[in-house]
Amino acid sequence: MKAATITGICQQFRPHILMILAQIGYTFMYIITEASFNHGMNPFVYITYRHIVATLVMLPFAYFLERKIRPRLTIALFLEIFVLSLLGVSLTLNMYFTSLKYTSPTLLACMVNTIASLTFILAVILRLEIVNLHSPRGMAKILGTSISLAGVMTMTLYKGPGLKNIGRALVHVGEGNKAFHENWLKGSLLAVASCITWSIWYIMQAYTLKRYPAQLSLATWMNFIGAAQSAVFTVIVQHKQAEWTIGFNIDLWSTLYGGVIISGIVTFIQLWCTEAKGPVFVTMFNPLSTLLVAVLSYFVLNEKLYVGSIIGGVIVIAGLYLLLWGKEHDEAQTKQEENQEPNTLIFPSANKMTESINVHAVSSSRKCPTMA
Repeated sequence: MKAATITGICQQFRPHILMILAQIGYTFMYIITEASFNHGMNPFVYITYRHIVATLVMLPFAYFLERKIRPRLTIALFLEIFVLSLLGVSLTLNMYFTSLKYTSPTLLACMVNTIASLTFILAVILRLEIVNLHSPRGMAKILGTSISLAGVMTMTLYKGPGLKNIGRALVHVGEGNKAFHENWLKGSLLAVASCITWSIWYIMQAYTLKRYPAQLSLATWMNFIGAAQSAVFTVIVQHKQAEWTIGFNIDLWSTLYGGVIISGIVTFIQLWCTEAKGPVFVTMFNPLSTLLVAVLSYFVLNEKLYVGSIIGGVIVIAGLYLLLWGKEHDEAQTKQEENQEPNTLIFPSANKMTESINVHAVSSSRKCPTMA
């Protein structure tokens, strides 16, 4: 009985568990990529190699496991995936990881929390989310979104003093490019721009999955096309051949981790959860990685933690979970209404059908009195 109960709970909360694991994966990505960039890894080259790795790893699984359910790829669908790859891979990630050079992993992780609010706004505009202003749930969604965006503005415009480190770093990630961190505003603006395009990417996924409901294959296509787009861009902006060479060091490990775990497994998890729960649900778990990154950066890496990031992060998380409360209660009511809907639709139609049969029988008996 207990085993059945645990299994039922795991089935019910499977999307939640998967998204928590995805955020843990993102947490380590922030730390590893910063170490690699400080070591001298070019962000554009990193993005290209990372998605080449993801394509090679996911291709066999996508080909064999989804042979029977994978739709035929038309030209229109290919162009849609091309735009999806541009928004989710080449354009967004190039801005995203460039901003990491100018800021810190803690601020970048905090900034990602705005994706949930931006995705919610777009979902409301496109009627993927319904907001009832006359209910507490609808007001919680609006208020949570507004508070979240206020927190982001705090993080972007106010850096504040840094907290004193409590000891030495347990792990050293290198000091190669720390000078880039001085341009805080430039990095913040790049991060905000990447969050906007990322939000559009999440919304577009929901539409694409309806026409191409094969998550592994879609993730493989996005990685392949995104790698090609990023390679073209990198060749244009980076002509030095030495930048494309990586050794058996942190650069290689960060590329493999980003390709296999983030662009591969985590992307598949997000696509599955988007189809199951919607794009807004997927973005609601970003605050978890914010907290984990802040703890790792401050206590393990001895990174400076700024007051502006702390204040803004707290505001963002408070607003985000207010939005989460409104959405979860809204989902519960929607399911309840859907369960009641068949009773209100079927029985009236059945009564009409019965009335129609009775009328037809009466008219027939009048026409044929000998048969009565």
